[in-house]
Amino acid sequence: MATTEDGNTADRFRAAVEARRLDALEGLFTEDIRFYSPVKFTPFEGRPMVLGLFGVLLRTFEDFRYVGELAGGAETAGGDAAESVILIFRATVNGKQIHGIDLLQFDEAGRIKEFTVMVRPQSAVHALGEAVLAGLVAEGLVPQP
Repeated sequence: MATTEDGNTADRFRAAVEARRLDALEGLFTEDIRFYSPVKFTPFEGRPMVLGLFGVLLRTFEDFRYVGELAGGAETAGGDAAESVILIFRATVNGKQIHGIDLLQFDEAGRIKEFTVMVRPQSAVHALGEAVLAGLVAEGLVPQP
C-alpha cells in the first residue's frame, strides 16, 4: 500500500474526502497530478487545477460514501507500472444515484500521480457533468461554454 511519511495515502485520501476536507488533500497529490474525468476526454492537470476540481466535487456530491476498496498494481496512462487502489463509491447528484470507482495511482514517494473516475449509469454521468461544469465555471476554473 502506498505510504508517505504521514501514513497510508489511500486511507488519508478517503478520510479527507469523507470529511469534505479539501485542505487535507493537497499534500497527497503530486505537483503534476493528472485527473481523468468520466465527462472530459483530456485530463485535468496539475495540483492547483485538481484541487479546484475537488472543491467543486466535494460540494456537488450528495450523501457521498466509499463502500469498498481494492488494491494492486496497474499501468498508468504513460505506460509506467504503479501501485494502485480502487475506491468504490456511491453518491447522488441532482437526484441521480451514482455508482462509481476512484482509481488512485501512486508515485514512488506514495503520492497520487494519476486519478481516474468511472461512474454509471449514463444518466448519472450526464447529471455529474452538468453539475461539475457549472461549478468549474462559477469558480473561474474553466470558461463559460
